Amino acid sequence: MTAVPVVIVGAGPTGLTAATLLAQYGVECLILERWESIYPQPRAVALDDEVHRILARLGLREEFAAISRPHLGLRLLDRDMRVLAEFRRDVAQGRHGFPQGSMFDQPELETILRRNLQRYTAVTLRGNTEVTGLAQDTDGVGVEVTDTTTGERESVRAAYVLGCDGANSLTRSAIGATMQDLGFTQRWLVIDVATEADLGQWEGVHQLSDPPRAGTYMRIGKTRYRWEFQLIPGETADDYRDMARLHPLISRWTGDIPVAELEVIRVAEYTFRAQLADRWRDRRVFLLGDAAHLTPPFIGQGMCAGLRDAMNLAWKLAGVLGGTLPETVLGTYEIERKQHARAMIKLARFIGTAMTAGGELGNLIRRAVAPRLHVVPGLTGLATDSRTPPLHRSDLVVRPRLRRGLAGGLCPNAVVDGDRRFDDVATGRFAIVTSIEPTAAQRADIERHGAVLIPARPGSELHRWLGVGAARAAVVRPDGTVLRADRQLLPRTIDAIRTSGG
Repeated sequence: MTAVPVVIVGAGPTGLTAATLLAQYGVECLILERWESIYPQPRAVALDDEVHRILARLGLREEFAAISRPHLGLRLLDRDMRVLAEFRRDVAQGRHGFPQGSMFDQPELETILRRNLQRYTAVTLRGNTEVTGLAQDTDGVGVEVTDTTTGERESVRAAYVLGCDGANSLTRSAIGATMQDLGFTQRWLVIDVATEADLGQWEGVHQLSDPPRAGTYMRIGKTRYRWEFQLIPGETADDYRDMARLHPLISRWTGDIPVAELEVIRVAEYTFRAQLADRWRDRRVFLLGDAAHLTPPFIGQGMCAGLRDAMNLAWKLAGVLGGTLPETVLGTYEIERKQHARAMIKLARFIGTAMTAGGELGNLIRRAVAPRLHVVPGLTGLATDSRTPPLHRSDLVVRPRLRRGLAGGLCPNAVVDGDRRFDDVATGRFAIVTSIEPTAAQRADIERHGAVLIPARPGSELHRWLGVGAARAAVVRPDGTVLRADRQLLPRTIDAIRTSGG
């Protein structure tokens, strides 16, 4: 029987990210994927700079830049293609060192994720392998698998299992978890087109408010374009496989480009849902990505949430397996990630409803209100700022109860040393960011716990960041999240690393 510390079920972006992060800590992983190769059709097409930062952590900074393109933000359009409102995002390097939003083709992303994974001998990826059952005991998990080409069955033994197996997750069923409906279900037509022609459109996301045919347009690559249109009751994707019916939907953007120059890559129906698993863990088995949550696509956070799951859990699991963290820290994964995922699902649901609901009356309201949205306090920031909510309070997020503070949020990936940024210096370790000059004994104590000291010098971005949080020192976890922020360096700041197992 094969035995391995971690089995990952599913080789999508979430599973590949989790495996790479674990491999960087030297943890041996086996990825089991039912398909032989990458699913060839694009699904996710957008990510934010927080998740771009995760890809850089995997070693894919240049590779992802080569296959992606920054997008300018969001435009709300009426049925006559008039711009009702525009919310721009920064395409330059922001607080995380990357554009606030990027468009990409998912098969290309999975290709570079798989290629990058080959650098790590600790990871084995097996395709054509279907997981058919999980059985836990006190010491580990038995994973029953079937080779889909030969029908041969075998068992694999793992200390922990990560279920990254999508919306129809067997892992979720195996632990008895169920999806909770958060009150959003819409059927949409998804169209992917390739063309060498230049559509001449604004390089951002176009949201069309046109009842009953709400729609979305975006350029996702040099020659790739995506449209999504809400389906009318009784319609299916089959009604639009004929270009004669499909072309009128997209012609508002394609204009005079001949139909012969538009290659339809895919026409498919998707049901956009807002759902959250009632529990994300059963002892040694964890749910990540779509197995744990489904997010409507209106804010481009579906795949992003899965990569955030992997980033949150990988360092904790590596610490437990390596003996530097107590097993109890694994309980913080669901506490932190579930509330964050719920907040992003609710935001996506709100945006989707605001853009598509209400029929003709809703359309009239949008036409009247949208041009004035920029004067609504906080709303422009919500639409243009890529920052997501801080993590929920846990044993690894020590947040004050009477003020927000820095804990639970991400430390900026600021330039700290020449052209090196925070992540380049921290390299997946605990870090103490401080504007206080430590003593020699304090430096030694920090180093003894395997942490790195990063000075926040006056006038620097990190110094300003600490000031905004009314802090002079912060403990930053290996995933970039602030564990604790304080006005003094000792004793509580360094103690936070010690008690966390660092």
